[in-house]
Amino acid sequence: MNTSATPAVSFDDVKRAAEVLKGQIVDTPCRRSRVLSRITGAEVWLKFENFQFTASFKERGALNKLESLTEAERAAGVAAMSAGNHAQGVAYHATRLGIRSVIVMPTNTPFTKVRNTRDLGGEVILHGESLAESQAFLEEELIGRRGMTLVHPYDDPKVVAGQGTIALEMLAAAPELDTLVIPIGGGGLIGGMAIAAHGIKPELRVVGVESAGYPSAYAALQGDLNLVKGGQTIAEGIAVRNIGKLTIEIIRNEVAELMRVEEAAIERAVGLLANIEKVIAEGAGAVGLAALLSDPARFAGRKVGLVICGGNIDSRLLASVLLRQLVHESRLVSLTIDIEDRPGFLARVAGRVGESGGNIVQVHHERLHAGTHAKNASLELLIEAQDEAHAEQIIGDLQAAGFTVRRGVGGMEFD
Repeated sequence: MNTSATPAVSFDDVKRAAEVLKGQIVDTPCRRSRVLSRITGAEVWLKFENFQFTASFKERGALNKLESLTEAERAAGVAAMSAGNHAQGVAYHATRLGIRSVIVMPTNTPFTKVRNTRDLGGEVILHGESLAESQAFLEEELIGRRGMTLVHPYDDPKVVAGQGTIALEMLAAAPELDTLVIPIGGGGLIGGMAIAAHGIKPELRVVGVESAGYPSAYAALQGDLNLVKGGQTIAEGIAVRNIGKLTIEIIRNEVAELMRVEEAAIERAVGLLANIEKVIAEGAGAVGLAALLSDPARFAGRKVGLVICGGNIDSRLLASVLLRQLVHESRLVSLTIDIEDRPGFLARVAGRVGESGGNIVQVHHERLHAGTHAKNASLELLIEAQDEAHAEQIIGDLQAAGFTVRRGVGGMEFD
């Protein structure tokens, strides 16, 4: 950790931010997870920032910035560019403080996020195909012509200091923590938390986690922006192509190592948080756990703090992720069973599955594509099992009863 240069954000800045935010945001719980600790081999503590009113940590930085405005700046209003959590944090607290807020969002922003931002009191302008285009419009029209103040999502000292208050609360709740594993998008969260954590406990290890497709901090440190490949990700909250200029320097000085996690690990982490902790986490909020799942040996025996930084995940995406996890764990199994097309065979199959302890979730009786013989048919079943061993038992029991069984439905193999 290099401390020779004067930092743009100091530990005192974070402590002042904590005083500003006191009573205005939720001091969210920070609790040890016994089950996740057992699964990962580390002692895992979770900070539930998804319990904020807007279900995201972004409120902290936005509010700290808003509270720093002069009367003239408040009168002129504020502007922000965002496709999600930052927009809602700015809109909510600006409205609460009587400040006009205008949020520029890309035209392809999901309607739910647009509606939520408007419901929280923000004026939304849809402009551009990307955040970069939204920002260009914001800077020219809202800041340049209207004189509004920018509330940047991450590249602002006040915003960074506000996000750092999370680490103050975590170390107050669990002073034994020796490692923080923190998501990286634009870098505001990890920047503020690293400064705060090292102000309390200089030896604490800070690990940053990025989506494999959007390693913006890693690319900046390597001097090769082509490393950011982009693409689809369920961690869209950290799908940032360009790290902040302020935050990359904090990362360079304060962060011990960077990790990149794949989509499968993020999906599994979302599923585990829902099934074990009974909490909803968006993809970006689950990447810390995904890092532990991806490389448990790196964290074995350490006391690790994770930030569930947001819970704003689309309900259909969440349903898809949870169902996909059931498939990967063989708790939902797709089977194709060849039968004779005559009365009683469906009942025999269903009875055999039931006797084996399986539950038939869905069934399709296929006659038109069941081979060459008109008297043949196939059953395409979706079966709920307890685990992989139970699924194999169900298959074995069906085969022992004389049925030909194949995994997969309609030519789709899930295992």
